Amino acid sequence: MKRFFRNKNFTVGFILSAIVVIAAVISLIWTPYDANRMNAKLRLQGPSWQHPLGTDHYGRDTLSRVMVGAVNSIIVGLMTVAIGLSAGVLLGLASAYYSRWVDEIIMRFSDFLFGFPAVLTAILITSILGPSMINAMLAIGIFYIPVFARLTRAVAMTVWDKEFIVAARAAGISEWSIAGRHVLPNILSPLLIQGTIQFAVAILAEAGLSYLGLGTQPPHASWGRMLNEAQTYMSLSPWIAIFPGLAIAWAVLGFNLLGDGLRDTLDPKMVRIR
Repeated sequence: MKRFFRNKNFTVGFILSAIVVIAAVISLIWTPYDANRMNAKLRLQGPSWQHPLGTDHYGRDTLSRVMVGAVNSIIVGLMTVAIGLSAGVLLGLASAYYSRWVDEIIMRFSDFLFGFPAVLTAILITSILGPSMINAMLAIGIFYIPVFARLTRAVAMTVWDKEFIVAARAAGISEWSIAGRHVLPNILSPLLIQGTIQFAVAILAEAGLSYLGLGTQPPHASWGRMLNEAQTYMSLSPWIAIFPGLAIAWAVLGFNLLGDGLRDTLDPKMVRIR
């Protein structure tokens, strides 16, 4: 672990990401107030000792909602990366191993998905399936499939011809067993790096969909939804938009730096260059 923390990007990213995760975990067992409890007498109050981040237009505590929103963001990040990673790795391994026409079909499918802007694709899918957090995760996860498929194919093709793979084949081990026991462990580093970066992108994408009303639905807290609800009151109470916006920036920056730090540390080419 020491070599990771020697990297400034990893250290800063780890600290920022850890704060987000800790806030999310704490919110599962405790928040200063009920995140969905409304109180008309406390509408649009500024930051104070009772409400450190103020209250929104329904009198709900902003700090409590930001903490609960962190849970939503982490769940979306984990699920979308899981969808993209699981399907993308299978397609990438198949593309790297099987015949040329299989490779062509999978890669052209990836190119087809890449031909559509990610946000527009997510908007289209959630518009068809209906607005909800689950559909938002599905929409973002589908776009991640070609990302991981192309990465898996690229790194797996450099491993398939190695001597230990030839030895495994000579020992009579099946191709998919070789893929699981020998190829996959040797390509985990780039997949981990890409997964961390896509995690940050997922948080931003979910916030965008929720801002448009296609992601997490009220009364559940979402940073993007909080920004949407705050825009009407920006001139009166700017803090109800500032703090959710800062939370998004904080989380995205943290996980991006974490991914950059992992790349710098785990990529042997980067190590040699330095």
